[in-house]
Amino acid sequence: MKFHDIKDKLLTDRLFKGVVYGVLGTLSLVFVILLAVFLFRSLPDASERGKEKAEEMDSVTVREEAACPPAVAGEDTSATRDAEVYEYNIPISRYRKVEGSIRRGEFFSTLMARLGASQNDIYALDTKSKGVFDMRQIKVGYHYHAYYLPGEPDTLAYVVYEKDNASYVVFSLRDSLSVRVYEKDISKEIDFVEVEIQYSLWQDIIDAGAPALLAISLADIYAWSIDFFGLQKGDSFKAVYEKTVCDGEILDVERVLYAEFRHGGDSFRSYWFDNGSGNYYWNEKGESMRKAFLKAPLSYTRISSGFTYSRRHPITRKVRPHTGIDYAAPAGTEVMSIGDGVVVFKGFKTAEGNMVKIKHNSVYTSAYLHLSRYGKGLKVGDRVRQGQVIGYVGSTGYSTGPHLDFRIWKNGTPINPLKMESPPAEPLAEADMPAFRESMSDSERAAARFLALEAVRKAASHLTGN
Repeated sequence: MKFHDIKDKLLTDRLFKGVVYGVLGTLSLVFVILLAVFLFRSLPDASERGKEKAEEMDSVTVREEAACPPAVAGEDTSATRDAEVYEYNIPISRYRKVEGSIRRGEFFSTLMARLGASQNDIYALDTKSKGVFDMRQIKVGYHYHAYYLPGEPDTLAYVVYEKDNASYVVFSLRDSLSVRVYEKDISKEIDFVEVEIQYSLWQDIIDAGAPALLAISLADIYAWSIDFFGLQKGDSFKAVYEKTVCDGEILDVERVLYAEFRHGGDSFRSYWFDNGSGNYYWNEKGESMRKAFLKAPLSYTRISSGFTYSRRHPITRKVRPHTGIDYAAPAGTEVMSIGDGVVVFKGFKTAEGNMVKIKHNSVYTSAYLHLSRYGKGLKVGDRVRQGQVIGYVGSTGYSTGPHLDFRIWKNGTPINPLKMESPPAEPLAEADMPAFRESMSDSERAAARFLALEAVRKAASHLTGN
């Protein structure tokens, strides 16, 4: 048995044992929780009153942490404030609410005038916003909430502008005019997903209930080892990832702590580890997941024509070699350099259309054909970085529709880009390996715990018939 086979078996056994131990631990935890629930329910009614009081105190604490606005003259600041329901730090039970979106061509002044603010108040709020919020940031389509104090007529008291998913601006028109920016409570959570490919990486991740942003993270991690245009039904992956959440909405996938991709009969594991180099993802041997070249120069497209020496050209109708890969993509799709290198050609050729050619080293050269336009400021002699946008998909030259004709030469001979081997970047230093192995074990244990919880959930669902 080869060394790498033994290594894979040991990793598999370790993960299997982790799952078993996780299941046993989770079952014990479930038993303790059920026992606690049983004992709690058997307590006298006083416990319920205690529970309600605790929840009330928690509610007060949450409101205080949300940084409620200072009291406005004439408002009750006694214990009755605790009974208020707050929205955007506003006691909403006292106001009539109107919601809407910023209209095309609308500015802060026209919005506030439309909502009923006086010109004096609009001017005063604009002055108070200096250094707090740039009024030019108000964008078409973004939401606002207006709160009116009932009367004859109703009086505009507050306007809330949803600055982004994590913050909002409150314009107060009460006795003391003010402009304040509030940050929403953002939390970081660890989650897990296991997916079998049925349609596409993007769609299957969404169908599994995980954030679509995870697809982008995985595509970045495995860009140097898996051809995502060649995913097959039955391929699968599992991942432990950290996400930021606000108001129940996932804002971002911060990092993927552990992932295992099964593709074409092979298994590709990756682990997050920060060794200070700016490279964060490594395989189980401590080798970088980052390779010398990207697997593809653009994202989320399909291959419309492959590498062949006998293709009938769609325009000339002549049978001739097509020593590249055609990626069908919408016009304007960003095209990236697959690796660091120097631009050796940028210009128009009759058949190739707008083309960029990059020499990566003494062995490899890549070319990008039929571009609609070039990357900003790009010129011959420029040194480009891996992933840098060097152009945009188009249909110039001999082309029947928007696509990228991507080509690679090795020592001057055209090769199939899909079969190109790419050497790994620098591996982890020996001094980093103990910390890396510990981090790797932590990530595997996290995956095992999630798998154990899922096994318990399925068992409970089976027992209850749900």
